[in-house]
Amino acid sequence: MPTMPNLTDAEAIPDSARAEVERILQTGDLFRYTSDDSPVALLEAEFAAALGSTFALAVSSCSAALFLSLKALGLPRDAKVLIPAFTFAAVPSAVVHANCVPVLCECGSNYRIDLNDFAIKLAECDAVIISHMRGHTSDMDVIMDMCNAAGIPVIEDAAHSLGTTWAGRNIGTIGKIGCFSFQSYKLLNAGEGGIMITDDADLIAQAIVMSGAYEHNWKKHPVLHAAFAKWQNQLPLYNLRLNTLSAALIRPQLAALPERVRAGRRNHDHVAQVLDSCAWISVPPALPAEERAPDSIQFNLVDMSDAQVDEFIRQAATRGLKVQVFGRSDDNARAFWNWRFLDPNPDQPMTRAMLDRACDVRLPARLELAECDVVAQAILDAIAATMVTAPV
Repeated sequence: MPTMPNLTDAEAIPDSARAEVERILQTGDLFRYTSDDSPVALLEAEFAAALGSTFALAVSSCSAALFLSLKALGLPRDAKVLIPAFTFAAVPSAVVHANCVPVLCECGSNYRIDLNDFAIKLAECDAVIISHMRGHTSDMDVIMDMCNAAGIPVIEDAAHSLGTTWAGRNIGTIGKIGCFSFQSYKLLNAGEGGIMITDDADLIAQAIVMSGAYEHNWKKHPVLHAAFAKWQNQLPLYNLRLNTLSAALIRPQLAALPERVRAGRRNHDHVAQVLDSCAWISVPPALPAEERAPDSIQFNLVDMSDAQVDEFIRQAATRGLKVQVFGRSDDNARAFWNWRFLDPNPDQPMTRAMLDRACDVRLPARLELAECDVVAQAILDAIAATMVTAPV
């Protein structure tokens, strides 16, 4: 049996980043506001330019970016925020931290928002967070049309979607605000960190002040100072800044992003084509306007009992492959029924059915096609062994 490739290591840190980290350590200058040309400020300018956005604010995590986005929108306490029922627990958590109420929207077997349920629930909500979960983009044309008609702002949770485009537009630039992650398992790896982008000067000014630009540190951001003067000392400080070491790790990786996107898409599509030959597996295709940037693959198990699903997970593990089925775990943070901090948390039967059969396998962009073949074959072999041995 071929050796299973390492699927857990994150993207490597370039040598140039190591050198910059060493330079910063020699100076001891780790605070982003010590100098005007801080690596954090440079990252913000470079990231905004790369995405085609006017402003960017680097913060401690994508969760922090989502939280600050909600606070900057000026939503009243207990405002309702519509989010997908298929997302990571950090999303409803950000809503709760912002003193708002999450309203869950059903997601279908293709992992995307069910537009009928979205339309029904939108009427009761004050804002929307669209999670492009695992890089699967919902129909942004329809969503933006509905939200614009209702005057409801849209935040894009693009933690899994850096490099994805919708009808030629970068994901994260379609809504009012886009939020991204630099956590280790993302295409840009800083261990932790996040960034938000927008074209709205007043909104970014509020987020910058609340992120911890106290006194006159906001003057070191390239935003109209009239916007800052309006909010100085009017907003609480949450101190969610990114430090210079994290920015130094990220900046050199920006140049590698296009190749990582290309390689990730190649790997995903190669494995998807192999898996589509199996009668018990369905890989949802991309939407016509969607050009994905995946670093993992998701697929649904078809016509299999709970016992067979559990046996498939076990069979894959014996072959060295970790397969996560989102709904077959007591504590998976992507299964909405495990968000016990929500009250109420009504059932979402369509999403529940999908999560009980939706499989998730890491497929890093750094893999070669021969390594992707090993992963795909392990999945097929695990399916074959399951259907022979497991009870219905």
